[in-house]
Amino acid sequence: MDKVIKAVPLADYTIDILTSSGVAGVFDVKPYLQGRAFQELRDEAYFRQVRPAHHGIAWPHEQDFSADTIIHDIRQAQGRAGGMMEGALQEC
Repeated sequence: MDKVIKAVPLADYTIDILTSSGVAGVFDVKPYLQGRAFQELRDEAYFRQVRPAHHGIAWPHEQDFSADTIIHDIRQAQGRAGGMMEGALQEC
C-alpha cells in the first residue's frame, strides 16, 4: 500500500505531496472545503498543521485524506495539465 511520506502545506489550500512509490505532485484541498467535515481546514493556520499519517495525511482534529484519494487527485490534475500542454504544442 502506498504511503504519503511528505506533506508540505503551500499557498491556496494546496499541499506538496510525495508518496513511498514516488508519486509526487500538488494536492488541491479546495474542492473539499465545502464539506462539513473539512470546514475547520479553512483556517489557514490550522491547515498548515497537516502531517503524513495512516498512509495519507491528517490534521490534529482527525480530518484526513487517504493516499488513494490524494494520488487519484494528483494524477487527474497532472492529466489535465498534460492535455493542456499537448493542445498548446499542437497550436504552434
